[in-house]
Amino acid sequence: MSGQPHEAGDAFDPRRNTHLEGHVTAQKLLLDSWNSGRMHHAWLIGGPPGIGKATLAFRMARFVLTKGLPGEQEMGLFGPPPDPTSLVVDPDSPVCHRIASGGHADLLTVQRTWDEKRKRFKRDLPVEEIRKIAPFLRLTSAEGGWRVVIVDGADQLNPSGQNAILKILEEPPSKALILLVADNVGAMLPTIRSRTRKLALEPLTEAQVKALLFRYLPDLEEVERTALARLAEGSIGRAMELHAAGGLTLYKAMLGVFDSLPRLDVVNAYAFIDATLRGGNEEANWVAVTELIGWWLGRVARAGARGTIPPEVVPGEAALVHRLMQGSQRSGNLDRWVEVWENTNHMFAKAESANLDRRQTLMSVLSRIEAAAAG
Repeated sequence: MSGQPHEAGDAFDPRRNTHLEGHVTAQKLLLDSWNSGRMHHAWLIGGPPGIGKATLAFRMARFVLTKGLPGEQEMGLFGPPPDPTSLVVDPDSPVCHRIASGGHADLLTVQRTWDEKRKRFKRDLPVEEIRKIAPFLRLTSAEGGWRVVIVDGADQLNPSGQNAILKILEEPPSKALILLVADNVGAMLPTIRSRTRKLALEPLTEAQVKALLFRYLPDLEEVERTALARLAEGSIGRAMELHAAGGLTLYKAMLGVFDSLPRLDVVNAYAFIDATLRGGNEEANWVAVTELIGWWLGRVARAGARGTIPPEVVPGEAALVHRLMQGSQRSGNLDRWVEVWENTNHMFAKAESANLDRRQTLMSVLSRIEAAAAG
């Protein structure tokens, strides 16, 4: 859950969202570190996109900026207060309100900016943003407690940006907490990984994604929640993005094209491409349909390798996958699906980087899928 605009509005923004589904083990590790009195100064929170990494980081920031205030840990009439047993902070507390409004002087958030035209975050996190961290940490805490830095999208830093982070990690100031959020921890410098405590978050369960969809989009039908949860594979962020982009409608239309396989209905294929890439939603539809095709091909490839049909997203899908697998087994060509999946991802990436014709790219991909289905 990265903070991008969503139909659910502010409730989904990690800065404002005080609800976190799952990730009990990660929360306990943070809490135990705090209660030990030896809180590590830097944490690397990793895991797939949209599972709650940034939401966890802001939850920890609220906790530290509340519990780390003068007086919170002082001796009372009956001794020191008991160790906290939860990271949850009262949503009505002044700290929560100031963080939600972006007005807490002891919290610095660094993240990629939203590209309104392309409906996605910009690819890179500028090093200029990272250079704001050191001066911030040199300041005296405005409230006499801790200072917290959240870097959301830390794996998108170029080498200069990562080296700037590294210098801060090598000489951390006292009572400072740095939370690095990354989809791809492996993209971070080994020296950064060695100087941080790592929290590896797992994808959410289907039930957890459905519960969150009910929370943020209560008007959705149960069948839609189930379909989105299966498409999202443990990512509430992806489920919300697909819903906002009409992903279920696109997915059903895509399967309608594939239903004629192993022989592609060319007229239907072109109609699908034209409907997807026309009008004011071309950019969002392009992103959604390329992800959906890649995701579906990955499912087909895994189904062939495992010999099992995955749960349906929409009715009739299992029969289609079963028919394709039977055809591949007869031809002894199950590996073809892995190959077409890899080639498709490469073609979509090339179309994006080289600004190739999108309609032609989609038709080429559909032709490759037809070839794989024909064996």
